[in-house]
Amino acid sequence: MAATPALTSLTAAGVPHEVHSYTHDRKTEAFGAEAVDALSSSLGVAPEQILKTLVVALTGGPGGLAVAVVPVPRKLSLKAAAAALGASKAVMADAKAVTRSTGYVLGGVSPLGQRTALPTVVYSSALNWDRVLCSAGRRGLEVELAPADLVAATSAVTADIAV
Repeated sequence: MAATPALTSLTAAGVPHEVHSYTHDRKTEAFGAEAVDALSSSLGVAPEQILKTLVVALTGGPGGLAVAVVPVPRKLSLKAAAAALGASKAVMADAKAVTRSTGYVLGGVSPLGQRTALPTVVYSSALNWDRVLCSAGRRGLEVELAPADLVAATSAVTADIAV
């Protein structure tokens, strides 16, 4: 399996991690749900331990694109994400802007190893687990690591950004 920028960045930083793959159904657009269905029971993890990476566009304050990382079963609070990142408003970013900035396609966006490192906020509940999973930079590829390592590797802040 070829390394992705996300995996390369973890290896270069010496962050302990484990890679998990599953067969991605090209017909699905429910990428997070697909990962939960494929991995939660086989790895013995709760759906809340599997995180999705969402890219938002901020206005007021720093502006630009940013990343919000939340458990798959949860919904991102755009207002809370904006506040955590020092902006007045956040909206979901345009798919083309996401790919251009991160180097990843939707469904494979990782908070790690992005072409342009974006400001990141991780939902604080992630710290309650000993391990979490997030995209490894390709659809059907997840990386398991300690949540504190995810926060450190992305220089993220943590906040209650999901409902």
